[in-house]
Amino acid sequence: MKISVSREQAISWLAPLNLHIAGAALLALVNLYLLVHIALVWSNSGTQGDDALASARAEQVAAEVAARPLRGLDTKIEVSNAEATKFYEGRLPYAYSNVAAELGALKTKYNVRLSRVQYLQRPPANGVTEVVMDAALTGEYRSLAGFVNGLERDRSFFLISAIGLTGQQTGIVNLRLRLMTYLREPMPIAPSAANGEGAAQ
Repeated sequence: MKISVSREQAISWLAPLNLHIAGAALLALVNLYLLVHIALVWSNSGTQGDDALASARAEQVAAEVAARPLRGLDTKIEVSNAEATKFYEGRLPYAYSNVAAELGALKTKYNVRLSRVQYLQRPPANGVTEVVMDAALTGEYRSLAGFVNGLERDRSFFLISAIGLTGQQTGIVNLRLRLMTYLREPMPIAPSAANGEGAAQ
C-alpha cells in the first residue's frame, strides 16, 4: 500500500503549532531521561554514603575499644609506682645482717638447724643487688615445712628456687635449700661464706 503525502499536508505538519507540540514532546523525553539518570546517580550515591557512614562508625568503635586500656593510665602508673616503692622500702632487706637476722629468727621459731650458708652476690642492677643463698637445713618434717612456709610469708622478700632431700634418719630430715633475695641501696659488700654461716646459725 502506497502512502502519498501532498505538499499541502507536509506544510500543514510543519505549521508552528505542530512544531511547538513536537518540541514539547522532545523536551519531555529529555527531561524524563535526565530524571531517570539523576535517580540512578542519587541511588548509587546514597548507597555509597551509607557504606561510608557504616565504615566510619566501625572505625570509631574500634578506636574507642583500643583506647579503653589507656584510660586512667596516669593514675595506674602512680599506683604502680607507689606499690613498687612500698615493696622496695618495706620488703627488701638493707644489708646482709638483716638477711641473717630473719633466717635466724625463723630457724629459732620452727626449731630447725640452718648451717653451711653460702652467699653468692650478683652484680648490682637497677638499684638492687641479687643475693643467692645455699644452705643445709635439718629438722623434723613438720618443723621444716613451717620454716619453708615462714620464708615465703616473711616480711623480708625471700624466693625459694630449689629444695632437695639429702638424707633422712629416725624422723630427722636433711634438706639442701637454695633461695634468693634482693638488697636495696646502698650496695653491700658480700660477706665471706664463714661469716654467713656464723650469722645464720
